[in-house]
Amino acid sequence: MLVRSFVAPMFATNCWVIAAEKGSECIIVDPGMTDISAEIEMIVAEEGLKPVAALLTHGHLDHTFSVKPLADGYGIPAYIHPEDRRFIAEPAGIHGAQFAETLAGMDFAEPEKVELLKDGSILDLVGLSIKAIHAPGHTRGSLVFLINDDTLLSGDVLFAGSIGRTDLPTGSSSDMEKTLKNKILTLDDSIRVLPGHGGETTIKYERKTNPYLKELQ
Repeated sequence: MLVRSFVAPMFATNCWVIAAEKGSECIIVDPGMTDISAEIEMIVAEEGLKPVAALLTHGHLDHTFSVKPLADGYGIPAYIHPEDRRFIAEPAGIHGAQFAETLAGMDFAEPEKVELLKDGSILDLVGLSIKAIHAPGHTRGSLVFLINDDTLLSGDVLFAGSIGRTDLPTGSSSDMEKTLKNKILTLDDSIRVLPGHGGETTIKYERKTNPYLKELQ
């Protein structure tokens, strides 16, 4: 599997470009802010890829800011959980007061094509099996994506050594605890984890060292 990433300049969000191999179709995951479409297009061109979908782990702007120019530019759909869909075009409703100044005077809109995912949805894209897992806690509509049962795109649910914050609108510490217990700790140790921020890790390593997971076992 081909995995490329670009770290967006605001909030250091990982945008992942994933394909079965060089020269094949690909997905774009969590294109953040500011507009990083040119950088993602460069990665796509370097690897000879053809984007077929944009996947969003949740509705925060640092994961969705560049989805419209990329999705519309390539003529591809954006996939998101219905609980977070409206925040693509109305981001003020899911961000805390500290972000209000950043949003002032900015206009937002959905991509032309938006597809909704529920817990357990399977996407057979780019020669990979991609399972959407509803993982609320960071936001009500947070998703993680399990690819070929061996790689997890964990968004802002699980990081190396930490977890996503739960104090922003629609976040919930009790939901996060349930997600970690029932959706993360049940995964196989061998699974590679590609998070929304920071370096990659594995379920095994996080199970042994992540304090938030250790206290739930």
